[in-house]
Amino acid sequence: MRIIDLLKREGISLNPDVKDKSGAIDFLVDLMDKSGRLSDKEEYKKGVLEREAQGTTGIGEGVAIPHSKNKAVKEAGLSAMVIKNGLDFESLDAQPAYLFFMIAAPDGENNVHLEVLSRLSTLLMDEKFRQDLIDAKDKDEFLAMIDKAEKEKFKEEKAEEKAEADKEDDGYFEVLAVTACPTGIAHTYMAAEAMEKKAKEMGIKFKVETDGSGGVKNKLTKDEIEHAKCIIVAADREVEMARFNGKKVIQTKVANGINKAEELLTDAINEKAPIYEGGGEVVDDDGAKESIGRQIYKHLMNGVSHMLPFVIGGGILIALAFLFDDASLGAKTFGSNTPFAAFLKTIGDTAFGFMLPILAGYIAMSIGDRPALVTGFVGGAIANSGGSGFLGALLAGFIAGYLMVFLKKLFSKLPNSLEGMKPVLIYPLLGVLLIGAIMTFLVNPPVSILNTSLTNGLNAMGESSKVVLGIVLGAMMSIDMGGPFNKAAYVFGTASLTTGNYDIMAAVMIGGMVPPLAIALCATFFKNRFSKDERGSALTNYIMGASFITEGAIPFAAADPLRVIPSCAIGAGIAGGLSMLFGCTLRAPHGGLWVAAIIGNPLYYLAALAVGSLIGMALLAILKKPIHD
Repeated sequence: MRIIDLLKREGISLNPDVKDKSGAIDFLVDLMDKSGRLSDKEEYKKGVLEREAQGTTGIGEGVAIPHSKNKAVKEAGLSAMVIKNGLDFESLDAQPAYLFFMIAAPDGENNVHLEVLSRLSTLLMDEKFRQDLIDAKDKDEFLAMIDKAEKEKFKEEKAEEKAEADKEDDGYFEVLAVTACPTGIAHTYMAAEAMEKKAKEMGIKFKVETDGSGGVKNKLTKDEIEHAKCIIVAADREVEMARFNGKKVIQTKVANGINKAEELLTDAINEKAPIYEGGGEVVDDDGAKESIGRQIYKHLMNGVSHMLPFVIGGGILIALAFLFDDASLGAKTFGSNTPFAAFLKTIGDTAFGFMLPILAGYIAMSIGDRPALVTGFVGGAIANSGGSGFLGALLAGFIAGYLMVFLKKLFSKLPNSLEGMKPVLIYPLLGVLLIGAIMTFLVNPPVSILNTSLTNGLNAMGESSKVVLGIVLGAMMSIDMGGPFNKAAYVFGTASLTTGNYDIMAAVMIGGMVPPLAIALCATFFKNRFSKDERGSALTNYIMGASFITEGAIPFAAADPLRVIPSCAIGAGIAGGLSMLFGCTLRAPHGGLWVAAIIGNPLYYLAALAVGSLIGMALLAILKKPIHD
């Protein structure tokens, strides 16, 4: 569908009197309504605002593209506006926006908004085109510019015919590329456009695959990969890599595909890249090996992104179990006293049970490709059952991944006739056996000893200083969020219920509530410290934190441990100490704010929780650097 088919004259305004982001959205919605695209203006606007709450649609370079796929849309449409002096639209590059395109897509129409987004993003990469639109004298000229640019850029011919025209005399491309950003919208296509444009200038026969949120487009074929000199993978998340085994591959950030296209293409055409072998080495944009820190980050992100749905789905169901339960039927079984609560908690606990195996499995797969998946799953499950928890699962993922890399190299010299045995017999058998032995005999025992030592140390503190004990317990709940420190503090707190020391359990629970709340608050009030995906996920942490589901903070701690863990631990420790100081008590071992009715001194408890969460938020905002995605 062409851009020009969706944009009517009555849906365009050049330099109206609009002062801020809210006014811009209102004005664009009015334009859309005047174009006859909407059946319910307010319902459509609600959808636009909900999308904006997930992350700004100000994509940078002076452009904003708010959009909504909405039941209030009668037919797909566009509205457009130019603000020549610019206004603050909270854009990713923190610069004013001058060009505004609003997209309306019917709820039942498959991905029309993503198709239009990709076309707009591609056209708007051209700085001269953007400036020409801003300087347009009237609506007719504005429309004519878009029509001309679209006809030149998107010729009405089959992809196969275009591919044939771009090929070398021998019928193949010199350089191939894959682009993918975390959200799969603007930057995916901007990187593809930048490299295509530069390749044309340099006379390089080039093809790029875009791995966007609407699916893979222009997919590279096996034949094209086989005959290419080099492949550029400009991606900030995992893409299908096994197909590139044995080829020269440059791996880099999607931003470098936009900003360093010429350097990447020069290195690719000169074949300045290592041979890709599964989990082997990768290179950054300058041809050097990618840093160890970035490799670890990408492997972690692969595990965390797959783990997150289990944390959210299971955590909210567990919270609902406490909401619908009756604490008077038994404190130790709170959450499962009534049949309905037990039903919810059983499902939630089942989802949570997958969390650590999924984390370890997909970290391992990121390192060692598909053969490492089962090894990581088993390692994560053993960590879960063997007491090493979250930290054990992290270790299991990395150990399993590099173990599979080792096994691949070890058996690389086997005859070709035995190649089919590797993925179905050799790798799973040896991988599972070895990770089982490593976790059982090398990882779990020392972590269990650490856990016992921590518990004994807490018992030794006794009554010497309740406030200090509260600080220690609160901080421990936040250090590893489900690992040995967290478990030791929680076991100590639940054991105190049997002796009537209800203040200890209160300090433990408040310490576990602070991390997700601190992260959610920071993502709300300091948005530029988090990526768009992280901001969307962080909102669920309000529910997680209020429900004493500390694990909601795990994805953020795994992604940035040196900043997130200290910030949360300090906030949680202060909250725990204040809870003790105020004499707050808790008679249930779980439940968060859903059990407020059985919390002693509830107002003071809420005050302690608020102070700890705000301190954690402030430290996060100070320590985390602003980012753009």
